[in-house]
Order: sequence, then C-alpha cells, then structure tokens
Amino acid sequence: MTHDVSTPRERELSDNLAAVRARLAAAAEAAGRDVADIDLLPVTKFFPASDVEILSRLGCTAFGESREQEASKKAEEIAAVAGLPPVRWHMIGRIQRNKARAIVRWAYAAHSVDSPKLLVALDRAAAEALDAGTRTEPLRVYIQLSLDADENRGGVDVRRTEEVDALCAAAEAAAGLEFVGLMAIPPLGADADAAFARLEAEHRRVQQSYDRRLELSAGMSGDLELAVRHGSTCVRVGTALLGLRPLPSPPVVTPVTSSSQTPESRQ
Repeated sequence: MTHDVSTPRERELSDNLAAVRARLAAAAEAAGRDVADIDLLPVTKFFPASDVEILSRLGCTAFGESREQEASKKAEEIAAVAGLPPVRWHMIGRIQRNKARAIVRWAYAAHSVDSPKLLVALDRAAAEALDAGTRTEPLRVYIQLSLDADENRGGVDVRRTEEVDALCAAAEAAAGLEFVGLMAIPPLGADADAAFARLEAEHRRVQQSYDRRLELSAGMSGDLELAVRHGSTCVRVGTALLGLRPLPSPPVVTPVTSSSQTPESRQ
C-alpha cells in the first residue's frame, strides 16, 4: 500500500515504520525465519486515533491497546473514518473480569488471559455477542505466562505446567473463544535472551498437545530481535514506532481542608 506522506507526523510515522520493518526483516533473516510469519503489532496506547489512521493508510492492519475505555473510544473513531481498510484491535493489557463484555465489543484478540475466572468471563461475553450477532467470530485468546511469578504483572507461573495446560485446554474448549497461543513479557531487569529462551521452551512443550501452529506474542521495541530469535510470531511495538508515550493529563489539584480529603484516581 502506498500513501502520499505530507504532514510532519505522517513523515515521522512512515520513517519509523520503515525502520521497524527493516529491523524485523533483519531479525527474521538472522534467525533463519520468514518475516511473513511474524506480525508487527503497533501499540497505540495514549496516542490519538489520527496516528492509527496514518498507520492504517501505511499498511498496518492491527493495533494493540491496553485500556478498555481508551480503546473502545478509539475503535469508534476509526470505524467512522471513510475509506480505511478494516482494523483489528488487540487487547494487550491486564483485563478485569467486569470489563469482559465491553472488551468483546471491539477486540479481535486478547493477549493477557491468565486465570480460569477471566477465561470464563470472556467466553460467556463472547458467546453472548456471537449469539446476538454483534460478533462474527470467536475472540482469539493468548494465555499469558509469568516468567518470574510476579503476580502484580499477571500471567500463569511458567513452572506450574499443570495450570498452564489446564488453562490452555479450557481456552481450546470454550465456545466463544479461539485459543491461538501464548504471551509473555521478560521480567523487569532480567536477561531478556534467557527469558525468551525459557518462553520458547514452554511454547515448544505446549505445542506438542496441538496439531496446529500455536502463536507466540513476545518482544517489544527494545528486544524484538531476541524475541524473533526465540520464535515470536507477534512483536508488540510502541516506542520505536510512535515515539515516547505522551503523559496523561495531570489531575486538577483541589485545595484540601483539614476536614475533607478526596484522593485523586490514578490510572
């Protein structure tokens, strides 16, 4: 797809996209893989729908978001733009069970499924949407693994293979879902190469139970080459493509009296 690049932001995103695609192609070649087997998922959290529109016109067909409210609004804005090819939205952030019905309204895939209760909630919501005709296909789900057992970052402990297998099997059996693979993020401060090697080994182990290729969502701006070396089929790239994320607007500070205090919500 070609696009007449004219504005500074369009030129910036076009150049960044070309650079990331070149990195991805080089990483695939170094790993002896076909770059066509590796999806580039731009992560557009905190960036405006106009950036999604630009990248869509430059050939990107899928985008990752991590907050339901922001994503649903952005999806509506993009759907209203005439002449754009269809966009597939991926939920890559942690998911609250009470957001399941909202998420299935816009998400093509969810990368962060890490508990039986969440799986049931998404399955129920997706099945209802399919029955109502508001979805045309099951929600694609990745089971998120934790490589360091840090509960605050989500994921099933990779060492608990019985739990991993049970959650994968439940996703496979769910009527409203399609189990497509695994996802993980290297622990903070860890050796990314070693972490991805551990993930690759677990992916290989789980793959033995399925007769189709399971996908592997792994790798971001700073480590996509290592992730590709270890079998990633989907790299989630934000900073290298869109630049540093803009900070959310600071909260309005209201004077606090000794008799009352209202905490600001933090997201």
